[in-house]
Order: sequence, then structure tokens, then C-alpha cells
Amino acid sequence: MTKKRKTGDLRIELEWGQSMVKEQMKLIANNKKAYHDFFIEEKYEAGICLHGTEVKSMRMGKCSIKEAFVRIENGEIFVYGMHVSPYEKGNIFNKDPLRVKKLLLHKQEIHKLAGKIAEKGYTLVPLQVYFKDGRAKVEIGLAKGKKLYDKRQDIAKKDQRRESEREFKIRNL
Repeated sequence: MTKKRKTGDLRIELEWGQSMVKEQMKLIANNKKAYHDFFIEEKYEAGICLHGTEVKSMRMGKCSIKEAFVRIENGEIFVYGMHVSPYEKGNIFNKDPLRVKKLLLHKQEIHKLAGKIAEKGYTLVPLQVYFKDGRAKVEIGLAKGKKLYDKRQDIAKKDQRRESEREFKIRNL
């Protein structure tokens, strides 16, 4: 199989003349609460170390990161509390749904994140879990916690925006 890649095109030409479209990004889980509770300063994309049945379960969309958090230990980065439901047909090969999963980042990125987390008020939060080109990825965010009044301001802004959209819609009928 020879692979030819055209610039700006996602088609792969195969030897026998067929072409297939490469998979872009399939979203599995989204952490909306993180955007409500934190100011997201920077975002990073990391790979996840998974076992076979966990990958199959994630492809079926059975993953939750609502209660998950990220820690750096001994120069390695791990995600805690990420729930991957057991695969139905996995029997003895299924792993613990809440087991700690290692994330794959370059050493420089891990050291950079460790330095920023050492500052007061910063933490790492998983934002999204998705498949990109067949590989499981997690988008993690360097976040700073919001105070109660910040959350109230955000809610007030959202309400104001909704109200203006509603008025605009009524006027244009």
C-alpha cells in the first residue's frame, strides 16, 4: 500500500486506485463544568495509555470526565477519576473503570506545566476526550479557579446575551 498525501487534502490514495477519507476528530466526552468553575489559561493535547477493552468502550462513547483531575508525579502526568465504562464483551479483560491513566506529553511540556502548577491557584483539568486519527487524546487545560462573584458575572453575561438574541429574533419576525 503506497500512501500519497496531497497538500491541503485529507485523501489517501491507495495502490489499487481507491481513496478513503482520514478520520478527523470524534468527540467522546466534554467537560462543560470546567469552563464554569475555572478560567482556562492554556490548552494542551495529550495521548492516553489505554488497554484494549477501554479503547473499545471509548469508541462506543462510554467515558466521563466530569469528576476527573490531572496530577504530575515523578515527571509523569496522570489523570484521576476518568470513568471508562467496562466493555460489555470484555469479560476478564476489563480493567477497573476508575483506574489511574497515564497521559503522554513531551518532557519539556511536563516541566513547563509543573512550574506553572507550583504557582498559587493553578491546576490542570481535563477538558475533552476525543479520537484524532484513530488515537485517543485528552485536551487538558491549565486553569485558575473562579471565585463566586466571577461565576455570577458569567451567568449575568449569558443571560444578557440570550435576552438580546431573543429581542433580535422578535424584531426580525
